[in-house]
Amino acid sequence: MVKRNALVIFMSIELMLNSANLLLAAFSAYRNDPAGQIFVFFIMVVAAAEVAIGLALLVMIYRSTHTIDINVLNKLKW
Repeated sequence: MVKRNALVIFMSIELMLNSANLLLAAFSAYRNDPAGQIFVFFIMVVAAAEVAIGLALLVMIYRSTHTIDINVLNKLKW
């Protein structure tokens, strides 16, 4: 918990989005309402875009600082 790795934080956000998708799909099936499953589709689109942009940012940060430690990124501030 003390080690602040950007990749672990990124994966945690993805796990939270996936758990919300699972919850929405389960409640949608329980209530026989397809609106929840449609909302799951839109969340998956946002998660895919986040993966593409997030990994690109992590690669660029690693190329410039040679680490993905969050504490080192304070040097990027003004």
